Amino acid sequence: MVIVSKAVLVAAVVAAGLIAGLFYAYTVSVMPGLAHADDHTFVTAMRRINEAILNGWFMLSFLGAPLLAVAAVVLHFTSGAQGGLPWLIAGAVLLVATVVVTGAVNVPMNNALTADTVDFAALRARFEEPWVRWNLVRTVVSAAGFGCLVGAVVSRGA
Repeated sequence: MVIVSKAVLVAAVVAAGLIAGLFYAYTVSVMPGLAHADDHTFVTAMRRINEAILNGWFMLSFLGAPLLAVAAVVLHFTSGAQGGLPWLIAGAVLLVATVVVTGAVNVPMNNALTADTVDFAALRARFEEPWVRWNLVRTVVSAAGFGCLVGAVVSRGA
């Protein structure tokens, strides 16, 4: 059972790294690049990105990371694994928080961006700054979750 626990933890680390990397890429490249676009291009590009990202590969890492992290916590207790529990719990909490921030803040803003098609400047003005700010929050939170899971691996000596 310890091998299953280790495998789930490694899968959680990989998924968390992927999702933290995705949010990081938005923070350091996608949004700064779009900041230089005109309003129509910005809104249209964000709409297309929001449509494209809703796919199985994204969901696998986005939802998989917190689910696997929670499973790693449960397996820690049931498998006899040694070490790393505080790191595991912190990682799981942070990755769940990433999903909560996304669902409570970023997704509603994404949905609002598709609701209006008339005034691209007004849409962008309501969307860009808060979305970028909250994406930075989920970048930091998901990266911290990833780091905590790595801490759990190191603590276990796995």
